Amino acid sequence: MQIHESVVIGAGQGGLSASFHLRRLGVEHVVLDANTRPGGAWQHRWDSLSMDDVHGVADLPDAPAPGGSGDRANEVIAEWFDEYEVTHELPVLRPVLVDRVRDEDGLLVVRAGERSWTTRTLVNATGTWTRPFVPAYPGQRDFAGEQWHTVAYPGAEHFRGKRVLVVGGGASAVQFIGEIAMIAHVIWVTRREPVWNDGEFSGREAIELVQDRVRTGRPPASVVSVTGLALRPQEMPAARTGVYDRRRPMFERIERDGVRWADGSFERVGAILWATGFRPAVRHLAPLGLRSPEGGIALLPGSTDVQTSVTSAVDPRVQLVGYGPSASTIGGNRAGRAAALAVRRHL
Repeated sequence: MQIHESVVIGAGQGGLSASFHLRRLGVEHVVLDANTRPGGAWQHRWDSLSMDDVHGVADLPDAPAPGGSGDRANEVIAEWFDEYEVTHELPVLRPVLVDRVRDEDGLLVVRAGERSWTTRTLVNATGTWTRPFVPAYPGQRDFAGEQWHTVAYPGAEHFRGKRVLVVGGGASAVQFIGEIAMIAHVIWVTRREPVWNDGEFSGREAIELVQDRVRTGRPPASVVSVTGLALRPQEMPAARTGVYDRRRPMFERIERDGVRWADGSFERVGAILWATGFRPAVRHLAPLGLRSPEGGIALLPGSTDVQTSVTSAVDPRVQLVGYGPSASTIGGNRAGRAAALAVRRHL
């Protein structure tokens, strides 16, 4: 039986960064990726998302990120990842859908159906894309119209001429409204009053607040929930229609032809777009018992850089890249290096 020094799960930005640094440090490892081709979650993003639209893609180690353009991000970044894997000879195996990780006699056994890999350490870089979150509301199953989530967004043209309810207070909701409001009637609802960024709150401060949550074992919150929202030039035409100013609080229930609020008011809609985010894809780690009573996975403090908090407080053999304070492309890169260094120290 082969015992690997490390196994990396996921070949997105964080997984590729971790693999690069493990290889540089001379740590024998394999990368298991669920996709059939390179590109991580980026390959699944909606076609209308161009490189000019993305909120920034960090460089990979020893490889500058593609610049802005009108080209589709799901193609450009997938090609970049593909070239990176080949150039740096990263040991990626695909498609491998990991379903569980167990401790067996002091070693970690990573299983994907009937296949398994035994390892001394683990770097989990599975992100969130495979765990879209849709909140439950009364009457949801009775709705006669369409329901979409960000993960399957069909593009603005699909909604032309329709009455569309956009649910969610994050950056994706703002972007979708910017695309749809010019060709459809849009109603925007959020659970909390949106907080617009006035430029005085730094991303670093936001990441530190997220780190405070994961250090104590609470589920990580999104960075945008503390940084606030901002309108880009692409959203300004929609903003001039007043669609963002007409935001309403969350409805009470869904009915066959629309949604109803607690005060009895009703809006007829033909489509609901749930821009309600994602949850960390860590169910396969459940057998290791990493979750705290608060529901999250507590991480040990990293260096002075808050994005290097990657080591599980319960099991230091396990590193989590892209979880909590490292849940961004630049955070994934820094966390990938931190994870590789932690793996080497453990070995």
